[in-house]
Amino acid sequence: MAGNSQRRGRRLTSKAGAPKGSGGKNKDSLAGRGRTLPADERPWHKGYSGTEKLPQRTAWKQEKERRAAAEEGRAPKIGQPGSKDTTWGKGGGRGVPAGRGGVGGRGGKPTGRSGPRVTPGRRSNPAKDAPELLVGRNPVLEALRAQVPATALYTAQGIDMDDRTKEIIRTAADRGIANLEISRAELDRMTGGVLHQGVGLQVPPFAYQPFEDMVAAALEQQAPLLVALDGVTDPRNLGAVIRSAAAFGAQGVFVPERRAAGITATAWRTSAGAAARVPVAQVTNLTRSLKACRDAGFMVVGLDADGDTDLYDLEAAVGPLVVVVGSEGRGLSRLVGETCDLTVSIPMISEVESLNASVAAAVALAEVARRRNAEL
Repeated sequence: MAGNSQRRGRRLTSKAGAPKGSGGKNKDSLAGRGRTLPADERPWHKGYSGTEKLPQRTAWKQEKERRAAAEEGRAPKIGQPGSKDTTWGKGGGRGVPAGRGGVGGRGGKPTGRSGPRVTPGRRSNPAKDAPELLVGRNPVLEALRAQVPATALYTAQGIDMDDRTKEIIRTAADRGIANLEISRAELDRMTGGVLHQGVGLQVPPFAYQPFEDMVAAALEQQAPLLVALDGVTDPRNLGAVIRSAAAFGAQGVFVPERRAAGITATAWRTSAGAAARVPVAQVTNLTRSLKACRDAGFMVVGLDADGDTDLYDLEAAVGPLVVVVGSEGRGLSRLVGETCDLTVSIPMISEVESLNASVAAAVALAEVARRRNAEL
C-alpha cells in the first residue's frame, strides 16, 4: 500500500528553513541607521529649526501651536526655522557628526564638518582645557587692556563702530591678534545664543592665581581685603562679586575647586572685565584656606542673616579682613561658619528675608570701604 508518501503535492524538502546568521548577504540587515535626529532637525516636527525648506504640514503644526499658546498666554513650543544649519555634509545632503567608524551621515558618507552640533540657545560642554569665548564689548575691551592672552577676535558683520569697538579692533591689531569678521548668525551659534554685542574674544582657559601668592600680595597693601565664596554655583554671581571686589578695593577672591562656579565666559561677562584686574584663586579646601588666612593675621567675617554682629557695627573692617559669602540657597556651610571669627548680618526691613549672594557681598564691601575711608 502506497500510503501518504505517494500523494500528489507532497512536501519534498524539510519544513524548517536554514538558520540565518550575520554572514553573507544578511549582514547588511545588522547595519545601524545612524543617530536619531533631535526634534529641531526633523522637518516633520513642530520643533524644526533647520535651514532646509519648511514642509507645509510642519508650518501648519507650528501655526497651530502658536494659536494654542496665544490662547493659553504662554510661549509657543516650536522651532525657529532657518536658525540651525541642517545642510552639513558633502553634496548638499544632511550630514551628522562622525560616529563609530569615523564616518557621519546615513550611508557612511563623510560629513564636511566634525564635532558636536549645538542647538540654538544651548552650548556643548567644553573640555576643562578648552579655550573660552569672551563676549560683550566691556569684557572684551578690559581683557585686551589687561593683556589677557588671546588667539582670535570675532566681530559681526555690520557691527556698530562705537568708541569701544574701535578700541577693541585697534588694540587687537596692535597685539597681532587675528580679527575674523563673521556673520551675526554664526556668532550667535558660537556663543550659544548669549548676548554678545557683536564681538567675541577667544582666550585660553582662565589662569587662577596661586592662593599663597594672593594672600602674600594682599598683606603687602595698606588695607588687606579678600573675599571668599562658599559654594556659590552661579557664574553670574561670581562675576558680580568680582566686579564689586574690584570696585571696593579687594585684592583677591578665592573659591573652592569643587561644587562651586569657576571663571567661565559667563563670569567674565558679568564681571564687565574686572576678572582681568582682580586675582582669583581656587582652593582645594575652603575651611583650611580660611584658617591659613587667620594664621596670616586676617579677621575672617562671614555674612549670615542670623549673624551675631550688625554690619554697621563691624569695628574690624579697618584691619586685614576676609569677607566670606555663602551660597545662593543655604548660606554658609556649617564648617565654614564655625571657622569664621564672627558672623555679620545686614540690617534689612523684616518683610525681606535675604539678599542675593552678589548683592550681599556688594553691600558688605561698600560698608568696609566706607569705614576705611573714614579712617584716613
